[in-house]
Amino acid sequence: MSKTWFTQEHEWIAVDGDLVTVGITEHAQEQLGDLVYVELPEVGRKLVKGEEAAVVESVKAASDVYAPVSGEVVAVNGELAGDPSLVNRAAQGEGWLMKLKLSDRSELDGLMDADAYAAMIA
Repeated sequence: MSKTWFTQEHEWIAVDGDLVTVGITEHAQEQLGDLVYVELPEVGRKLVKGEEAAVVESVKAASDVYAPVSGEVVAVNGELAGDPSLVNRAAQGEGWLMKLKLSDRSELDGLMDADAYAAMIA
């Protein structure tokens, strides 16, 4: 069973063992508007927590997506190349961006649960 956490930069992270799935939150996609382009990291890239990992671009703005934890990119959502609006339709589901092999579990400390994130954006 995976557990979902949130960052102050509006990313969500679903943790299942050492595998984490990363995307942007519903709130973030609403703020951005209709996405027209998503730039994802290469599989095999090692990310450091806080590092720029991806870019989501809408008709309004481009926004960096930061690595919420350190780890190696083991998969990216290939569906987004042809259909970036999938993030708009299912930001916290099928519109995920990347999967990482977690390198330091202690980095999960300090991430917010759903209630804390909801309070932050309220």
